[in-house]
Amino acid sequence: MDRAPEKLTRSRDALEARILLAAVEVFAEAGYAGSALASIAERAGISKQNLLYYFSTKQILYKKVLDQVLDQWLERMNILADPTQDPAQLLRSYIRAKLRFSREQPQASRVYAMEVISGAPVYAETMRNKILPLLQKDIAVFEAWIAAGKIAAVNTTHLLFAIWAMTQSYADFAAQMSLVLGHSPLNENDFQDAENMIVEMVLGRVC
Repeated sequence: MDRAPEKLTRSRDALEARILLAAVEVFAEAGYAGSALASIAERAGISKQNLLYYFSTKQILYKKVLDQVLDQWLERMNILADPTQDPAQLLRSYIRAKLRFSREQPQASRVYAMEVISGAPVYAETMRNKILPLLQKDIAVFEAWIAAGKIAAVNTTHLLFAIWAMTQSYADFAAQMSLVLGHSPLNENDFQDAENMIVEMVLGRVC
């Protein structure tokens, strides 16, 4: 069997992944407006012309990066959409997953945060279409738990806002935290301490 097409596909996928990794780094450092395709191509170790073969504009590449970030974020968010599970365990798992993303993908988190802080001029519609359906599903699960007496009555939307803020800050504001803690980067113990504190705060209020 001729395996050449399969090898070519793998090669293209690997190069695209390299471009996306370089794009995350450059966008995280300079923001969308301050980034140039030439800089991303250089970081990826390819020519700008080669990059344009895969992504014809900076906006297309930027949206692809944001798609990856949001899809990973929503995958963790989907943990909550299971009304049959124990609320406390689900919340622990959700907080742990969000902190793990902040630790493993800090630059990706910063790219997304910078887009949101700037008013989401490029990505607002996609965010609305992807986040709202899952958020509404999660809220329905929380409301069912409240009705069944499994958790205390809370404003679910603002509870999730608070969890997002607490967990994502360990990526988006890691530099500030490192200055206060006196070491860089944040280490495993820092994230374990964060998880313990956030879980204790959330479960203390909800469960």
